[in-house]
Amino acid sequence: MLHRLQKVVRHIAQTEIMPRFLNTPSCRKEDGSMLSEADIAAQMAFAAALPLLIDCPMLGEEMSRQEQSALWEQYSGEKGLWIVDPIDGTNNFVNGLPHFAVSVAFVRNGRAELGVIYNPVSGECFYAERGQGAFLNGTRLPLRLVDKKLNEAIAGVEIKYLRSGKLSSRMSTLAPFGTVRSMGSSTLDWCYLACGRYDVYVHGGQKLWDYAAGALIFEEAGGRLTTLEGDGFWSGEHVFKRSVVAALEPKLFERWVGWIRENQ
Repeated sequence: MLHRLQKVVRHIAQTEIMPRFLNTPSCRKEDGSMLSEADIAAQMAFAAALPLLIDCPMLGEEMSRQEQSALWEQYSGEKGLWIVDPIDGTNNFVNGLPHFAVSVAFVRNGRAELGVIYNPVSGECFYAERGQGAFLNGTRLPLRLVDKKLNEAIAGVEIKYLRSGKLSSRMSTLAPFGTVRSMGSSTLDWCYLACGRYDVYVHGGQKLWDYAAGALIFEEAGGRLTTLEGDGFWSGEHVFKRSVVAALEPKLFERWVGWIRENQ
C-alpha cells in the first residue's frame, strides 16, 4: 500500500503540479495564504485517486472549514480518512522558490498510519508506515544522528506562529540554539528533522495537513515530540491547529523542552 501511495503522489506531482511551476494563476485566501491553480488541480486528482487505494474520503487543505470539520467528525475514527496538502509551500511555489512538497497521510482513530511527503523538485520522497520505520528514497531514517549541545543545534523555528509573546521574544533575543532555519514548508521541516538535517523544532500552530504525514515520519525515524501545552502530541484537543516541540536526539529533546518551558 505504501509503495502504491508513493506512485500516486509522484504521478500527480509530475502531471498536475510541476507543469504549472513558474506558470500558474494564484490569489490570496481569506487567511492571507496563497492559493494557486496547481493546488486545486492536484487536490482534485488526489480526491479521485486515493479512494482507489483505501476506500475512504479525502480531507484536503483547499476545502472549506465546514467540509473539513464534517469529514473529520465522521471519518477520523475507525473508518479512516485521507489527509492531503496538495502543495505545502504554495508561497514558495508561486514565487519560483524550489522548496515545496506534496503531503498525504492516511489517518485512523485520530493518528496517522501511512504518510508520504514528496518534493518534486529534488525528487526526495519521505515515507513511513506506523511501526515499520521511516525512509527517504529507500534509505532508512535518520541519515545522521549527532550528539550536540543545544547551543550547537540547527533549529527549525516559526517565530510568527508562537502564541506566547514572551517565548517569541526570548527565542529571538536569547537564541539558545546555534542557528535557525525558516524555509516556508512545514511538511519538509518534519522531514529534515527526521533526517537529522535539523536538530530541534518548534511551531506554534500547524494545520492538520501540515503535520499528519510529517509527524508520523518523524516519529518512525525515532524522534520525540510534544506540544507547547505539554500534551501527548496525537491526543491533543486542537486537531486542526496543533503546536509542536520536537527533537530527534533524546537528550537534546529534554534540554530543548526544558528551555521552552522555562521561557514560555
